[in-house]
Amino acid sequence: MDLITLGWEKKIKEEGPLARRMRPENLSHFVGQGKIIGPGKPLQKIIESDHLVSLLFYGPPGTGKTSLAKVIASVTKADFVQVNAIAAGVKEVRSVIDEARDNWSLHDKRTILFIDEIHRFNKAQQDVLLAAVEQGTVIFIGATTENPFFYLTAPLLSRLRLFPFEPLQKSEIVALMKEALVDSDRGLGKIKIIIDPEALDYFADKANGDARAALNALEMAALIGEGEEDSITITADTAAKAMQKRLLRYDRDCDSHFDMASAFIKSIRGSDPDAALYWMARMLKGGEDPLFIARRLIISASEDIGNADPHALPLAVAAAQAVQMIGLPEGRIPLAQAAAYLASVPKSNAAYLALEEAMKMVEEEENRSVPDHLKDSSYKSAKKMGHVVDYRYPHDYPEHYTAQEYLPPALVGKHFYHPTAQGREGELQSYLENISKTEREQKDHPPEE
Repeated sequence: MDLITLGWEKKIKEEGPLARRMRPENLSHFVGQGKIIGPGKPLQKIIESDHLVSLLFYGPPGTGKTSLAKVIASVTKADFVQVNAIAAGVKEVRSVIDEARDNWSLHDKRTILFIDEIHRFNKAQQDVLLAAVEQGTVIFIGATTENPFFYLTAPLLSRLRLFPFEPLQKSEIVALMKEALVDSDRGLGKIKIIIDPEALDYFADKANGDARAALNALEMAALIGEGEEDSITITADTAAKAMQKRLLRYDRDCDSHFDMASAFIKSIRGSDPDAALYWMARMLKGGEDPLFIARRLIISASEDIGNADPHALPLAVAAAQAVQMIGLPEGRIPLAQAAAYLASVPKSNAAYLALEEAMKMVEEEENRSVPDHLKDSSYKSAKKMGHVVDYRYPHDYPEHYTAQEYLPPALVGKHFYHPTAQGREGELQSYLENISKTEREQKDHPPEE
């Protein structure tokens, strides 16, 4: 390591952000992730034995992924090389692998290659790692905030042990902040800070499980807190100014996008308007495209409500059109109206299921010809070909109905649509039952032509 790099690392350790300075130096200082790290846990045994395997850490920001990789670097006898996927390319990774091979073969020295934000590597970049990980040339540790099953290739995933990281508990974040307040070497211990317990709770609550956010907000509070001759006071009001807004984890292209959209639709389907509006608020606050939400409402109006309430679909379409016309923030109003209505009305997916059944039959059955009496009669040769023979115009009969077959002969009697008794669909059910009764009567007593 050159003198400039050494000086830079010394500066980071002394003057870098508080969250960076407070990174744990060993396993005993590591906080959180009790399901995977701790006495008797497999990962801790692997680290302490210094018989590492290739690992993948997956979880939200500020939960200790990079910190644990750094701890591993401090306790292992292997060389530790850190690469950031945003800046690194194939050439740099190959260089690390070549050097690791030389060190292992010539000096019996293993190499740990840590790649942060590994989900940013494309397939070609990930493929460079395969042989090296498979052979053990490098011990690979990857960290990602995104679902690895979406972003990492199956061959690479199969070579890694996956460890999911969870958001830290409020008590764990409070413990980290208390440690930072008394640590004079890495934290704020050189300053006499008087902090209200409510301020610590505020930081821990608003951080949403992100220790980095809480620690950096604590450092900001120490800078803007009310100072006296020899002390600084941090109140709950100071904490609110330092933290400002609650951190929202949402990415329009990744897991949170799909998970919250799913929760939104399932809340509508489950007739819970409060939950539907909550998840919609989460998406809007996270910066989701309001037209995406509007499209979900249109789909739900037909798929989950259907004919149980025919007003649902035009209302959802109207909400989408309103959003296009007025945009945000006012566009939230018609979206809220539509979401609350859709979640509060009777539900039926009968029409959707009927189409799915018909589509399946179309795929599996042979092509059926249109019966002659249903064919188009507008062209000149239609009558000569018998295409209008025996067609009965329903409006010429009482109640605008007369019994005749509309399905191909081989499918006569087949029913796809089974209306429920839900909401307005119950009226359709009654109408179709009456139609069936009339059909049976007309078969016994055919109408006069």
